[in-house]
Amino acid sequence: MSEPYPLAALVDRLNEARVLCVGDVMLDRFVRGTVDRVSPEAPIPVLRVDPEHSDTMLGGVGNVAHNVTSLGARAVLISAVGQDAVGSELMAAARAVPGLTLEIIPVPGRTTTLKERYAARGQQLLRVDRETTAEIGEAAATAVLAAVERHLGQCGAVVVSDYGKGVLTERVLRCILDHAESAGCPVIIDPYGLDYGRYRGAAVISPNRAELQLASGLPCQREAEIIAAARSVMRRWALPCLLVTRSEDGMSLITTDQATHFSAQAREVYDVSGAGDTVVATFAVARALAAAPPLAAALANTAAGIVVQKLGTAVVYPEDILAALHETHLRLSDAKVKPLAAAARIVDGWRRAGQRIGFTNGTFDLLHPGHLSSIRQARSACDRLVLGLNSDSSVRRYKGPTRPIQGETARALVLASIEQVDLVVIFDDDTPMAVIQALRPDVLVKGADYRLDQVVGAEFVASYGGKVILADLVDGQSTTRTIARMVKKP
Repeated sequence: MSEPYPLAALVDRLNEARVLCVGDVMLDRFVRGTVDRVSPEAPIPVLRVDPEHSDTMLGGVGNVAHNVTSLGARAVLISAVGQDAVGSELMAAARAVPGLTLEIIPVPGRTTTLKERYAARGQQLLRVDRETTAEIGEAAATAVLAAVERHLGQCGAVVVSDYGKGVLTERVLRCILDHAESAGCPVIIDPYGLDYGRYRGAAVISPNRAELQLASGLPCQREAEIIAAARSVMRRWALPCLLVTRSEDGMSLITTDQATHFSAQAREVYDVSGAGDTVVATFAVARALAAAPPLAAALANTAAGIVVQKLGTAVVYPEDILAALHETHLRLSDAKVKPLAAAARIVDGWRRAGQRIGFTNGTFDLLHPGHLSSIRQARSACDRLVLGLNSDSSVRRYKGPTRPIQGETARALVLASIEQVDLVVIFDDDTPMAVIQALRPDVLVKGADYRLDQVVGAEFVASYGGKVILADLVDGQSTTRTIARMVKKP
């Protein structure tokens, strides 16, 4: 079974990227509630609104920018809104997003796009749109382009989100593409309409299957049909690459001489709202780090598989992607490796069954008899043993750039195969404190090379009556010594 590299290594670098996001911005409002009767006035359901579960969030290019920042990267959001209450609400929502720089132009007399979705039991009942779709005018277009020029030089990629709402006039779009080409900055476009010629100069166009079928006039159900339709569009408008999203079937990256298909990652699809935004955002962040297009597409496909399992216009976080990567690569194992939230649920079930929970942690690089001894000692003090494992990035921070020798997935697989280990939780922090606080173990075990006052979480565990144990060490056994012996050998 292969490591989830280089994807996991790429995830570690997402916070280095900066992406320029320009296009049509909107506000997505989700009004949720329950339906338990039909209206006496007409054969329609009556929605009893639940304000606590209704929410509002950025949509359009705003959702792209939000996805960029949720991945840990920085984003610059450039768009235009009306001078109205919805525009003010949208601006407030955007200012609340960490890592997001705003360049939003107010346009007098314009209606800010608002999409209201009414839903019950996870199913949308109705969507109501309020908007102006006329072009923003020369003054606003000039302001948009001035903002692009201010920020383009500091960005590694550009996303253009075209929803046909009037921000991307012919002048605005052409200037963005020309400036980006001069700066050597790849442009990824979420297209609108049938004329892809206006996007000439972009590095990648990302239509969904329905959009590709409309633009090409060809069927787009099977993979061979999607390739033919994509290349027809590419030839017609001299485009170098299409990233076609195929909903529950995954996505396809198609160039003039190669086609790469990615299977859908989601097990259950709850809501596809904004999934295309997640794809272009993730792809753009990866390209901003100079990742090759197939690698960027693989990362985007993983992110898409996560976001469609969430309700509403959702975003994806690095830990979501890492958990998905580990789940994919560990699925054929005994599945003891779990993200923290899932581990906490399992531990809660064990505790309700009266079982005593133990916890120990470490790097466990190049597993040796000393590791096995401490694991056995820990397991003998409890009914269930959870093992906290430092992620690769965590190990590098305190052991240096040459460690670990083995990747976190390989280390997790080895540990999961040990009979005495019941769960493995990979953590990215410098210490396992967050894991200990979430699991609240009855027994905390660490090696006898620590003093009790040096054991992370010891005071916390003792505060609710838990026990801290220092396990006996095996003389002469350590990963550092093993590596030293390996280096000395001719």
